[in-house]
Amino acid sequence: MSYQQQPPELHWAKPISVDLFLKVLNVTFLHPFVAWMIPLCMRAQAMVWHHPAMQISIGYASLLTALYFLNVLNRQIAYAKPRKVDLSEEVIVITGGASGLGLLIAEVYGMRGATVAILDVKELESGEARGVTAYKCDVSDKEQLARVAIEIERDLGTPTVLINNAGIVNGKPLLDLSIDEIDRSLRVNLLSHFYTLKTFLPGMVRAKAGTIVSISSVIGLTGAAGLTDYAASKAAITAMHKSLTAELKAYPDIKTILVSPGQLSTPLFNGVESPNGFFAPVLEPVDVAKEVIAAIDGGSSTVLAMPLYARWIDWLNVMPVGVQAILRKIAGVDTAMKGFAGRSESEKESLI
Repeated sequence: MSYQQQPPELHWAKPISVDLFLKVLNVTFLHPFVAWMIPLCMRAQAMVWHHPAMQISIGYASLLTALYFLNVLNRQIAYAKPRKVDLSEEVIVITGGASGLGLLIAEVYGMRGATVAILDVKELESGEARGVTAYKCDVSDKEQLARVAIEIERDLGTPTVLINNAGIVNGKPLLDLSIDEIDRSLRVNLLSHFYTLKTFLPGMVRAKAGTIVSISSVIGLTGAAGLTDYAASKAAITAMHKSLTAELKAYPDIKTILVSPGQLSTPLFNGVESPNGFFAPVLEPVDVAKEVIAAIDGGSSTVLAMPLYARWIDWLNVMPVGVQAILRKIAGVDTAMKGFAGRSESEKESLI
């Protein structure tokens, strides 16, 4: 789930993962266009149509093409028509955006001409960013949030994109957590989503356009020792997203995006060890930012789960409990937090 120190001689292999292989396959052997080139090349060499190799290659290309269009149909049924996104007209609010993933997204949109507001208890890590306005705000405090929302409306306009990214990690067993730490964790990680939605969603409804991005975590589906409060909040965010998406069917131009990543290489999980860098690689914030930005730009609702294992983790919960226990032990899910260092107290509010 995070950093695992590699021997010096293997540093060159660090970027190699199952996700990289899949990415290569998706643009080569698993791409319909590339698949159709095979029978066309065979035909160019005067191979007859009824040759077994020709029939197999045509069948393979036809299968990939059918799967491609079924995927398009599946997304159309699930998410309806995308909304038009004009960055010059968008006002983007990002919570916990003073550093890491939130700041990356803010800087990209600021440079591209969107109006961006960052809500965080800290100053911008980069000092300042083009097109980005920072508001000091504890999003777990609804009174502070209400005051800052009025300022954003006055200074920038009605927000059309909300990215709920703020989060903290205590990283302690339940018996070691104080009631205050649990309360703070749930207010920042979960209740702040409700506060921001109640604050900014009505404006999107009036404008009949908007995008809501909820940053969850794969931990919300698996749970992990040392993360009871964090896992509970992320599971709740996933459930909230599904319910909210159903409610917003009445507003087809308000889109919802759920982001469920594995571990990011941010200070939030300093000291946590990834059991396997090949099957469970640590994500770079820039890679997650690219996926989130592409989803927002596309104007459609979606679910982003990365790396590869995060897209299939649901299957773990339908396996026999004995198999689940074995897989959890092999993966090191419940021992990964032993080396957790995290952020200092002064830096506790940050991004997922």
